Amino acid sequence: MQTYMATEFLVPSQTYLASGIHIGMKQKSQHMRRFVYKIRPDGLAVMNLQMIDEKIRVAAAFLARAKNIMVVSRKNIAQTAIEKFGEAIGAKVIKGRFMPGTLTNPRDKDFFEADAVVIVDPLYDHQVMDEAATARVPMVAVCGTSNETNDVDVIIPANNKSVKSIAVLFWVLAREILKNRGQLQTDDAFAYKISDFIKEGAFDESGPAAYAAEQQAERSPRRGRRPERRK
Repeated sequence: MQTYMATEFLVPSQTYLASGIHIGMKQKSQHMRRFVYKIRPDGLAVMNLQMIDEKIRVAAAFLARAKNIMVVSRKNIAQTAIEKFGEAIGAKVIKGRFMPGTLTNPRDKDFFEADAVVIVDPLYDHQVMDEAATARVPMVAVCGTSNETNDVDVIIPANNKSVKSIAVLFWVLAREILKNRGQLQTDDAFAYKISDFIKEGAFDESGPAAYAAEQQAERSPRRGRRPERRK
């Protein structure tokens, strides 16, 4: 079992642990193995909590320097989290389907000239990943243990299949971005609660339904991947 002093983290370690932010899948991609701390008896991977926290810090510092941020997710369980994240830091939010041309076609009515893109799951959000790669827009992605990370500039290793995990991550990330920008002086001054980032009535992705959704997403191959980089 991982044990940490609460003061080592952006939030008390128990807040992270209770959200399940460190729980991965039985599948482990080559790209994500370095973030795995151990394998549980049931076969699930457990990610290193220290590395999760460190990568949230890296992502916050990186995004704090961006003026036009776009956050995107097709995942139902992430809708409230990305909406509140966008509201808190002033980012453009795209929930559900990402329209082709949004990042690459200046004549498109939905065109947005982004300085950075944030996604919740590379497996589901491959359309925006392709466009960000084409437009050379830096990308931050929340990646579970089964995700591939081609075209991702900043990886945040975390459980991206849990409502509460996603909520905690985006709540902390939003707060830290504002602190890095100098718009927030203390943690207590942050106007949002973790519960604000949780979608009511949403259930974690698990079991046969989640597996079927992943299989469907995998049948939509990505185009034009850049070579994998160590991040």
